Amino acid sequence: MPAPASSPVRPPVKRPPAAERVYTHIKEAVLERRYEGGTLLTEGDLADAVGVSRTPVREALLRLEVEGLIKLYPKKGALVLAVSAQEIADVVETRLLVEEFAVRRAVPASAKLIARLEELLDEQRQMSEAGDLAAVSVKDRCFHAEIVRHAGNEILSRLYDQLRDRQLRMGVAVMEAHPGRIAANITEHGELLEAIRSGDADGAAQVVRRHVSRVKVLVRGEDR
Repeated sequence: MPAPASSPVRPPVKRPPAAERVYTHIKEAVLERRYEGGTLLTEGDLADAVGVSRTPVREALLRLEVEGLIKLYPKKGALVLAVSAQEIADVVETRLLVEEFAVRRAVPASAKLIARLEELLDEQRQMSEAGDLAAVSVKDRCFHAEIVRHAGNEILSRLYDQLRDRQLRMGVAVMEAHPGRIAANITEHGELLEAIRSGDADGAAQVVRRHVSRVKVLVRGEDR
C-alpha cells in the first residue's frame, strides 16, 4: 500500500513586533474611547495588558505622542488627550472643504462608486443593529472616504486620510452621547447616495454640508 501523504507543514504565524502590538492596543482603545480623554496610562499596566516588557511600551507611547493622542509625563505615565473644541472645529472645516469639492467631482458617479456606497450603507445598518459603535464609526468614515477617493485627486485623498483617527474618535463620541444620531447618520447617508445616484451635484454638496456641520454641534454638546 502506498504511504499516506503527509500533511504540508505550515510555517508558524509571525506575530507583529511587541512595540507594534502595544501601539495597536492603545490606539484602538483611544479611538474606541475605552481609554477616554483624561485617562492616565502607566507603562506597567500597559505592559501587563499586552504581555510585553516596558521597553516596547515606551516606544509605542512615543509614537502615539507624535500623533497627538497622548501626552507623556516622565515617571508618571501617559495622559490620553481629550478632543478639544479647536480640534473639532479644524476637523469639520477641513472635512467640508474636502468633501464638498469631492462630491461635486464624483458626480456623475460610476456604477462602481454607487455599488460600493450601497454596500457600505448596508454594512453600517448591520453594525448599528449589532450595537457595535466602533464598527459603525468605521463604516461611516469609509462611506465618506470612498466619495473622496472617486474625486480623482490623489493629494486630496491623502490629506483626507490624515483625518481618519480624529474622525473615528469623534464619531464614537457622538454616538455614545447621542444614540439617536446613528439612525440619523444612516438616513443622511441614504439621502447623499440618492443625490449622487441621480446626478445632483448641488444637492449632494448640500447634504454633505448639513451632515458634516452637525458633527461639531454634537461633539461639543450643543445639540438643539
